[in-house]
Amino acid sequence: MKREYAVIGLGRFGGSICKELSVEGMPVLAIDNDPQKVNEYKNIASHAVIADSTDEAALKELGIKNIDHVIIAIGDNIQASILTTVILTDFGIKRITVKAQNDYHEKILNKIGADHVVHPERDMGKRIAHSLISSNILDYLELSDDHSIVEVKAGKKMVGKTLIDLDIRANYGCNVVAIKSNKDINVSPSADYSLKDDDILIVIGADKDISKFEKHLVIDD
Repeated sequence: MKREYAVIGLGRFGGSICKELSVEGMPVLAIDNDPQKVNEYKNIASHAVIADSTDEAALKELGIKNIDHVIIAIGDNIQASILTTVILTDFGIKRITVKAQNDYHEKILNKIGADHVVHPERDMGKRIAHSLISSNILDYLELSDDHSIVEVKAGKKMVGKTLIDLDIRANYGCNVVAIKSNKDINVSPSADYSLKDDDILIVIGADKDISKFEKHLVIDD
């Protein structure tokens, strides 16, 4: 049985999530208090409704208690974001993801029951900054305040060497969890794997260790 989702707030961030979930074939309930935005998503989401997410009765009527995962993507209205989170927590929703406007907002959301808090603008800024450092850095995802996962194309210093030769874990404190080679994904690659020019490494570790790894091995001189 497919997991059911609800997206509250159909701005750029919430709208993007709604579209991607729908593309993946997931049932999505799209909610916003702006009729124009709701109309835009009526043919994208499974259901698109006009509602005030701070109205407990309105959410009950929508059957949101039966939703597995609710994403609160309300724009600049921090008060509405907090009140909605409180209501959904009281409803006992299995998983609540909330977009935070700032660190103070995040602290409150964590205290009142949000399962996962995201900072789209901050996270995107980190990803862009890392991609600017080197064309070899393809993607960057923050896992916590001080741990991330990075996807990098094998640099010139790495090609032709085995994972034993590079000893990334001992030298840089990071772990290579997988290697993409053409269309194949090698999870937990063996230590004697020899890196090729088009290989993409998926590396996980503390931010300070990843930074050291990038400077010494990823960035081509």
